[in-house]
Amino acid sequence: MTARETTELDAARLASVISPLRRTLLAAARAAEHLPEIPDAQIEIIRALPRGTVAAPGELAERLRLSRSTVSNLLTTMEANGLVERRPRPDSPRHVDVRATAKALDLFDRFDLASGNLVARAVATLPEGDRSALAAAVPALERLRDALTQTRDVP
Repeated sequence: MTARETTELDAARLASVISPLRRTLLAAARAAEHLPEIPDAQIEIIRALPRGTVAAPGELAERLRLSRSTVSNLLTTMEANGLVERRPRPDSPRHVDVRATAKALDLFDRFDLASGNLVARAVATLPEGDRSALAAAVPALERLRDALTQTRDVP
């Protein structure tokens, strides 16, 4: 095996690991904290509304690269489930601001804490070489996420 072959990324293999890894972590965190089933798209809306912030539905659609009608439907469901509040803007009653409720932020915090704990425990069972490789890969994975986000804008 050449040096090039040992360092060349198997992109298809990486892609085939990412999605199941995410689903496995999500299911394990839900089970560990007895969290309700919240669809990924709703979790992304909560993630986009950190504590103390508000955003207009159109801003959320743009930030999450979703259609306005999709965001509107998500917000309607989330509001009915007590996860977001929509309020008219004081300076422009025709426009609304959206904020995550305390319930949503609590669920999100519990999910993040459970996810972090689960990953830490699982990583601790791996050999040192794997732990080092994972630690070194995190910045590259963050850059990969950012690069993939930018490619969504390219037709």
